[in-house]
Amino acid sequence: MTIALYPAIIERAGAGFSVFFPDLPGCTSAGASLQEAALNAEEALAGHLIELARYKEPIAQPSTIDDLEPDPEVDEVARILVRAELPGKSVRINITLDEGLVAAIDRVAANRSGFLADAARDALASRREVVGV
Repeated sequence: MTIALYPAIIERAGAGFSVFFPDLPGCTSAGASLQEAALNAEEALAGHLIELARYKEPIAQPSTIDDLEPDPEVDEVARILVRAELPGKSVRINITLDEGLVAAIDRVAANRSGFLADAARDALASRREVVGV
């Protein structure tokens, strides 16, 4: 996977802070403190990119932080760069599964590889939530 750095803007939001990504409409996060908001931004970005890839939506290239124009309506506190892994090209692999499991997958999925990729993304996302990564 390729590593990208997306600019994020942290703004005041009531008693806490919210985060948004100008390059990725709909990708937002928040936190009670500035640090919490910045840390949560990485998780929000990772999840957003996974969903874009899952639904084969285009993923915008990150802007440079210096090219972002200030918005007078935003109570901007900070600009940060958030690290993300961009999805890469598909790689053919050979795996071994129980034949009953393969048959069960084939009964519910038109695309076995897509089904397994979605299951792997879901498992990785749930483990990130548990571990707090």
